[in-house]
Amino acid sequence: MANIAVLGLGAMGSRMASRLLAAGHAVSVWNRSPQAAEPLVKAGATLASTPREAAQGAEFVLSMLRDNAASQEVWLNPLSGALSGMGAASVAIECSTVSHDWIVALGKRAQALGIPLIDAPVSGSLPQAEAGELVFLVGGENAAVEAAKPVLAAMGSSLHHVGALGCGALVKLATNALLGVQVTALAEMFAMLAANAVNLDSAFEAMAATPVFSAAARRSASSMATESFTPQFPVALIEKDFGYFIEAAQSGAAPTITAARQVFSSAIEQGLGGLNMTSVVSLYKLA
Repeated sequence: MANIAVLGLGAMGSRMASRLLAAGHAVSVWNRSPQAAEPLVKAGATLASTPREAAQGAEFVLSMLRDNAASQEVWLNPLSGALSGMGAASVAIECSTVSHDWIVALGKRAQALGIPLIDAPVSGSLPQAEAGELVFLVGGENAAVEAAKPVLAAMGSSLHHVGALGCGALVKLATNALLGVQVTALAEMFAMLAANAVNLDSAFEAMAATPVFSAAARRSASSMATESFTPQFPVALIEKDFGYFIEAAQSGAAPTITAARQVFSSAIEQGLGGLNMTSVVSLYKLA
């Protein structure tokens, strides 16, 4: 069993920390709002006052944060950052969905301290995190990835080492872009079918029987049909990920994804940013 620090206890991070505790690891945790750590502390975790304190003595330091800015603050803050508390024998694991440029820059800072960094963003949402069935999309040096495998295995059902540091981030952004494009397309289909008096339940049942309808599309269609928009993957977060994808693709190289991002941007303007991504179907009811 390993000593592991988990930084960031939002919906995903808290569940990942819980899986590590259940697997028998010694877990220290940090969160900007300490109250979020209370259930984990009751389950045996140790609460740290800063990321640096959580990282001290940890063999693996894992973060699950909102975006580039949060990642930079948690890892690199000159007084409280996690990298400054880590030893050279430890491994840094960035599970947040961040940009390619940022993860590469963070890797250089870690390398200067003799600390290996891997990027290991996940595919999956709250049910998969709770069940330990996340899919890890991993970039980094072979030795560091191999060392981290037992830790990641406690939280996920599969691990895909897709290349050097930063490749995990790129594959995750591509995965989320594919998901988001499906969601925006489904929202437009709902509007078109409804406008032509097609029974939506029958239409999507028929579409689901065809090879083109993915499992993700099936879940998204059900969410739209029942107007169940409790956030699993909020509009604001997928819009952020689209921005990172477009940044990596370079200007003009992703017109379809750029157009899909605008749908989510419009949803944020309509006050839907905190709802599940499928709530974009509401835009067509507002039109």
